[in-house]
Amino acid sequence: SAMGLGCMGMSQSYGPGDEEESIRTIHRALDLGVTFLDTAATYGLGENERLVGRAIRSRRHEVVLATKCGIVRGPDGRQSSLDDSPQHIKESCHASLQRLNVDVIDLFYLHRVDPRTPIEDSVGAMRDLVQEGAVRHIGLSEAGTATLRRAQAVHPITAPPE
Repeated sequence: SAMGLGCMGMSQSYGPGDEEESIRTIHRALDLGVTFLDTAATYGLGENERLVGRAIRSRRHEVVLATKCGIVRGPDGRQSSLDDSPQHIKESCHASLQRLNVDVIDLFYLHRVDPRTPIEDSVGAMRDLVQEGAVRHIGLSEAGTATLRRAQAVHPITAPPE
């Protein structure tokens, strides 16, 4: 769909969440033709992905599902670092698949570019996830033009910066 539903606020940042209301909101969005849902491993320390997974359980075929990786939070929920290492990307993807209770993520993207990891290494790991069938498309959030060009040389980038 031309419009998507960002699900972050259902699990963090804007006060306590209400699971029943959040699921009704997701279902209403789908009923109205909004098919793109966006979440991330870091939202609510994984709880947002679990919520979205429960909401789409019987409607997965209607959804283009996007989730992000790379932001690492401490036990207090605050961002502690970025980790776009190949190992972290792959571990995060497989954990997201479990939390979302799906076989494949339609769009998997880096939440932020980690300056400690060459983008070619990060995108190479994401390409591997596409090749294994865990991910359909990859993207980068908040990446500059030069970074996008380097990434695109490794694998097609479907979602450019926001």
